[in-house]
Amino acid sequence: MTTNLPIHSPTHRPDRIRHDVGVDLAAPPPPPPPAAVPYAAPPPAAPAPTGWLRRPGPGTPYHRLARTAAHRWWRPVLGTVVLVVGAIAAIIGLMAVWWTVGHLTGRPLDADDFPTFGPVADTALTLLVVAVLLPVVLLAAFAVQARPVGTLSSVCGRLRWRWLAECLLPALLAVGLLLAGMAGFFALAGETVLPGAESLVDAGTLAVSLVMLVVLVPVQAAAEEYLCRGWLLQAVGVFLRTPWPGIAVQAVVFATLHGWGTPWGFIDLCFFGAALGWLTVRTGGLEAAIAWHVVNNLAFMGLAAAFGQLADQETAADAGWQLLPVDVLAITAYVLVVDRLARRRRIARTVPAAPVGPPTTPAPALP
Repeated sequence: MTTNLPIHSPTHRPDRIRHDVGVDLAAPPPPPPPAAVPYAAPPPAAPAPTGWLRRPGPGTPYHRLARTAAHRWWRPVLGTVVLVVGAIAAIIGLMAVWWTVGHLTGRPLDADDFPTFGPVADTALTLLVVAVLLPVVLLAAFAVQARPVGTLSSVCGRLRWRWLAECLLPALLAVGLLLAGMAGFFALAGETVLPGAESLVDAGTLAVSLVMLVVLVPVQAAAEEYLCRGWLLQAVGVFLRTPWPGIAVQAVVFATLHGWGTPWGFIDLCFFGAALGWLTVRTGGLEAAIAWHVVNNLAFMGLAAAFGQLADQETAADAGWQLLPVDVLAITAYVLVVDRLARRRRIARTVPAAPVGPPTTPAPALP
């Protein structure tokens, strides 16, 4: 016979069961653990080595970007030797092609017994001689130092084109200040900015000259920046934590490569190189230096082209004392404005902790 027990029977004590196991029967059950989102993007991580190339670690400043896991003391030394030999070979090859074409076409010879094709073409050759340094510098970083060539451009491993474009307006304003100041100094001295310039060239010649300059000057200016503010600054930076020795070395080399003209010109070029070297470290890349260099060269060479002075052999190394105070003022103004702009834009000064690129949106969860 079966007997139904009352709910208060000693064999059925809900309160005792609740207290014994520590569970409150009146409380709602705990929520289930969150499920993983299918196909969600993984959290960002440091970039893995690409083949035999090694990237600098997060937090590395610009002047130390060549100090990767592959760094050895001999790599920047060997890379510099490769760079010099490669540059000489590239320049000799370019000059040989020019000489051959000139002799085959019967071009006249200049004072150095070298074929000449006219002021516009000869200026193009001068710019190309510098421009061929760019691939040689990139090759030295890639083949000798076993690092991505983008580490010469910036801490983000690439040239930041938008940031470079933002630097063009301050560069235009500063170069305009420079030209106005120079014109004032020369006017007080009864001289002109371009001695011997009397009248403008014809429109056709000017158009051809400006097209040539717009095409070649950015490459020429970038090549100088990648060589001096890029390779040399980082080659010294692998050995020292402070950037100042590298800034000083590359500034002196930069001035020396322009030849010896006047003491004022040499001092001005040293200041030019040192200011842009400091700005490169402060902004974590070459973009600001390239912007100034391109605008500066286009302005002066454009004026020379307009007045038929492209054949003039003088360079910035031959500048008189009138250029030095105005140039120091203009470059200083540009450097300070761009440095402040970089801080407001939060431009990366060191290698970011995660790869820099377009943001990724996780895929939605499947129903």
